[in-house]
Amino acid sequence: MTYRKTTEEELALVLEEGEGYTLEFKQNINSDLPKELVALANASGGRIFIGVNDQNTIVGCSFTNKLFSKIQTMAAACEPPVALEIEKLLKHKIIVIHIPEGANRPHRCNKGFYLRNGSNSQKMSTLDITAFIQAEGKIRFDQQLRLDLNWVEALDENRLNHFLQLAKISQKADTINLLLNLGVGDYKGEQFYLNQTGVLFFTKKPCQRLFHVSVVCALFKGTAKAYILDRKELTGDLLENVEDALIFLKKHLQLRWEITSKSTRRKEILELPEIALREAVVNAVCHRDYLEQGTQVMVEIFDDRVEIYNPGGLPKGLPEKEFGHRSVCRNPNIASLLLRCDYIEKMGSGIERIYTALKTENCPSVKIQYNTMFTLEFPRPTYLTTTGEKETREETREETREETREEILSLILADPFITMAKIAKQTGITPKSIEWRIERLKKKGQLKRLGPTKGGQWKVLNK
Repeated sequence: MTYRKTTEEELALVLEEGEGYTLEFKQNINSDLPKELVALANASGGRIFIGVNDQNTIVGCSFTNKLFSKIQTMAAACEPPVALEIEKLLKHKIIVIHIPEGANRPHRCNKGFYLRNGSNSQKMSTLDITAFIQAEGKIRFDQQLRLDLNWVEALDENRLNHFLQLAKISQKADTINLLLNLGVGDYKGEQFYLNQTGVLFFTKKPCQRLFHVSVVCALFKGTAKAYILDRKELTGDLLENVEDALIFLKKHLQLRWEITSKSTRRKEILELPEIALREAVVNAVCHRDYLEQGTQVMVEIFDDRVEIYNPGGLPKGLPEKEFGHRSVCRNPNIASLLLRCDYIEKMGSGIERIYTALKTENCPSVKIQYNTMFTLEFPRPTYLTTTGEKETREETREETREETREEILSLILADPFITMAKIAKQTGITPKSIEWRIERLKKKGQLKRLGPTKGGQWKVLNK
């Protein structure tokens, strides 16, 4: 094994990025080191920085032969032994332990089998170990190098910079080390290549390089798939697809408004909590089986429900009874990047957050199905009245429009010289939407403009 020496610039970047899928910080050598060694060896390899605390601060450690011997002894005591090389950063009194991906996995230490999961080392159950052994020899999608791509030509600087802003990482001149430490690329021989994670997050036109990774959104009339009212295929990077899917959902789901006593500005409330929908979309793009190229992540809206589903059921090694309480990542490198930029709050917490958000808003609970597909079905509250009868979307929309018209007319009555921009600000509706609604009121004979566009006033004709 030959490791790349850690430069001053890379050390600064590592400290800024913090712990991740291939990076672990430890203040000193303790009994937990063996589990970190085997967890990295069982995953994709990585580095352990001894002399750095959990706050990403250098505290240093002692350089003694006894300490180096202790590290080697711990690695040799693992079964099978974990290969490693030790680097000494003399200036900072930091020891860097370089661990390659294990050639004879799975490794175990005296505390059991461990596997890297995001920035944590998670103990493997018997089912985990069995699934791990069965999966050996299969290519992990998110770590597969793209030897057919020139990374310089493929890289989209804007997408990379956007991610760095979200992850609160400052831009660095050494792009290769930045990508390497994020886990989105690696060397093969002397040449650096992006991996599939890098393609999903940071390349130009990622769906032209991975045609099956787009997200398809569809709005249907009724409760079946007979009539499509709107359809959109999202072909951006992984983060853009999440945001655009949420925009599609918010465009077609119902809104209600609340005005609190403390503020005259009204609050838009989606019929299904946005936090639950966001978690569902993130879960779909993070945990889908990317080796399955015959289908895509789907976001579908029906009159009575929203369905968000992805190829791939429960990951092997995750018992049904532990679903929603324990995390087993199908794509740990993708999950690590989503965790870094706060799209994932905590590994394994997404489903629980969905349940909590729905309960808080008094919405029906989500229905979960998993076989070859993993499906989250959200019953739509606007579809059922309190007596359980069906309520059409048209009726709900008309009620909403009427409430909006009444609010606009009330604001104009109170101030005939009010501007559209001020109406938009006080109602919380976009200026373009206000302009459209005012035109409707004028055509219906309820509103008239007196004088010029600037300097004139409104007159309510029929409140």
